Amino acid sequence: MINTQFDWTQGRPQEKNFTSAAVEDLIKKSEAVINDKELHQLFTNTFPNTLDTTVFYYYTDNEHDTYVITGDIDAMWLRDSSAQVWPYLPLAAIDKPLQNLIAGVINRQARYIRLDPYANAFNFASYGSIWEDDITQMLPELHERKWEVDSLCYHIRLAYHYWQQTKETNVFTTSWLETAKTIYKTFKQQQLLDGKYHYTFQRNTPVATDTLPNGGRGNPVNPVGLIASAFRPSDDATILPFLVPSNFFARTSLRQMAEIAREIYNEQVFASDCERLSDEVEQALHEYAIVKHPKYGDIYAYEVDGFGGQILQDDANVPSLISLPYLGCIDVNDEIYQNTRSFILSKDNPWYFWGDQISGVGSIHAGVNKVWPIALAMEALTSNNKAEILQCIWQISKTHNGTYFIHEAINKDDASDYSRPWFAWANSLFAELIIKYYNL
Repeated sequence: MINTQFDWTQGRPQEKNFTSAAVEDLIKKSEAVINDKELHQLFTNTFPNTLDTTVFYYYTDNEHDTYVITGDIDAMWLRDSSAQVWPYLPLAAIDKPLQNLIAGVINRQARYIRLDPYANAFNFASYGSIWEDDITQMLPELHERKWEVDSLCYHIRLAYHYWQQTKETNVFTTSWLETAKTIYKTFKQQQLLDGKYHYTFQRNTPVATDTLPNGGRGNPVNPVGLIASAFRPSDDATILPFLVPSNFFARTSLRQMAEIAREIYNEQVFASDCERLSDEVEQALHEYAIVKHPKYGDIYAYEVDGFGGQILQDDANVPSLISLPYLGCIDVNDEIYQNTRSFILSKDNPWYFWGDQISGVGSIHAGVNKVWPIALAMEALTSNNKAEILQCIWQISKTHNGTYFIHEAINKDDASDYSRPWFAWANSLFAELIIKYYNL
């Protein structure tokens, strides 16, 4: 197994898993820009944390290959690994080793998806998992097999923007085209238009959000064109399987996949198929995802079922409703989005918590009264209000509890009560926010 030891209390480790000259140069540049010493120390620790501690790069069989753990969990999530390396993409064009590392992430993700498009997290090799007794089609290469629409979207997003940033097409092999067609097929299956359940999942657990009802099928939906997601990006079960932010993400990802298919592979028919499916999802979102709220007007629901059922909330994990402009899914000035944002950042959202230490959106994953720095970072990254952005940065920077790293969830009234001391996605997203705010 991979050696994943890291003493997070000591800042940056002496022996780093990977060092990028471009990343180190940007950290040096930040010294003259970030005047607050505590904030600068946070940035110095968080920006390279994914490279320092979570990546394992190889070059085998004439292919770049990168395994990325989440931090304190020795497994590679498609979502987390994409998000962890995302802030490095702007530097990849000027740092060839960094570019190769990101290409390796894309290559490994693509292999994983071809192995099982319904899995959310994978092992480095075929050595089984603590979840191997889950009642689903587990393989020894899988860490967990929770079907989440966003897992596949994150892979497309990373591959598409790698191409846009570097102009390189080396990851777009014949095997990657097979991956893309697997993603398309999976999205089509999960529209459930054929009346068949291609995926089921059950777990022997007392935690209701870790398993699916209805014999592992999830709650019923009316097949209206949306894509069913068994689990949220928090890895918790959906209540109503049409998860709205993930469907927005899929709509955008399908268009990106169509552009790759057309421009790189000259696959005109497949590109048209992707665009057609994207249009189906968009039309269904327009018809079923918009709710007339008595206080906020038209807003987007978080989950729907196509029968008229709606869940009104947001969740800290991304994709979330508030994150849609960040993911390129909607214009930040869209009226319905702004109405939705007002709802999310209020006490009318059952998962928004106001506290003495920190206030923001939480998640059922950590429970009530726990605010996620990821949610605060996303609030800032989708805001045009400087005061709001600074307030979010200030709140996050005051909750590291002496570790100088960003955590998963913080007790709204007690910053010493937090989960996951080594959570690389949160570190990467916070660093991305600082880079954007200070224009580094």
